[in-house]
Amino acid sequence: MEHTEHYLDNAATTQVLPEAAAEALRLMTEQWGNPSSLHSRGFAAKKELDKARAAIAKRLGVGPGELVFTGGGTEANNLALLGAAQARRRLGNKIVTTAVEHDSVLEAVRELENRGFQAVYLQPDSTGRIDPAALAEAIDGDTILVSLMLVNNETGAVLPVEAAARAIRAKKAPALLHTDCVQAFCKLDFAPPKLGADLCTISAHKIHGPKGLGALYVKRGTRILPQVFGGGQEQGLRPGTESLPLAGAFAKAVELAPRPGELLPKMKGLQGLLRELLAAIPEVRVNSPEDSLPYILNFSPVGVRAETMLHFLAQRGVYVSAGSACGRGKPSHVLAAMGLPREQAASALRASFSHFTREEDVRALAEGVKAGLESLAKERQRRGRG
Repeated sequence: MEHTEHYLDNAATTQVLPEAAAEALRLMTEQWGNPSSLHSRGFAAKKELDKARAAIAKRLGVGPGELVFTGGGTEANNLALLGAAQARRRLGNKIVTTAVEHDSVLEAVRELENRGFQAVYLQPDSTGRIDPAALAEAIDGDTILVSLMLVNNETGAVLPVEAAARAIRAKKAPALLHTDCVQAFCKLDFAPPKLGADLCTISAHKIHGPKGLGALYVKRGTRILPQVFGGGQEQGLRPGTESLPLAGAFAKAVELAPRPGELLPKMKGLQGLLRELLAAIPEVRVNSPEDSLPYILNFSPVGVRAETMLHFLAQRGVYVSAGSACGRGKPSHVLAAMGLPREQAASALRASFSHFTREEDVRALAEGVKAGLESLAKERQRRGRG
């Protein structure tokens, strides 16, 4: 039996805009030259690539020459952290980050620890917030890199990136500041220079662009070392033939993305409605802070494991996730760091919105969670009697 889909997993990935897909196809079929080739086909492709880079950079509030295309957000984070730490090793040995970063940051920091760097992982409070005072205290004259995401991908908590920049200046630390803005780009009104960031990661497929393309802002004059070697493309930081079709599609998605101020009232309304509906279900606990980015809400139907509830909801055409999609069902390190009770963390779900999300999608989710709790509770009772 066919049913309407209610897609609420936009923090994992978004539906590609038809216009972005059409732009990718146009560039694949009409501008198939290599942007590095020194003939008319190559020059035409290079012109298109420059146009795409300029459009994305403008929306981010940086110069086109400060934007390096990568294969995605994970690669951009790795390039930022590994490249920055290696470039500044003579200036110090300390890296400051948080326990709630995306795995692509945490695993890169662990690799740097294996190479002899010292790392400090700041712990959040029970709402997922990072204390700016604790952040400032962790930064000292030996700190060469601070990495702090702007919006947490699991809870929507907004982290104090500007406070990190102020602390670096106040301590006169030789640190570069990296911020993972994958969940913030085109959703929050920010620009890396205003945040005080030297490095900033964004990704196409979180804003209705294609998978397989991200970008790293590298502040003009900032030196980081490449992690891949080859023909010298992307200022030598990410060699390899650029994917013009993906870059063009990314730029088209950026061009069509509403301004954050236009969408925030709708997102606040959707998140507020979901909070209200979930508050009427006694077993549900909301894990996101009150001031979270309204595109994301993390909550726990306590007593039912997340995977079990996910399957129940999917059968009703409602799609959410259990924490980060990259986690593939592993226990959430974010919720663990927040100190949530084990049963609450094990049942946690994440709903995430886009400008395509409708009120009926939110209502379908709340109704599904309520029905799931009732149905699965009855099933447990039957098993207990058996």
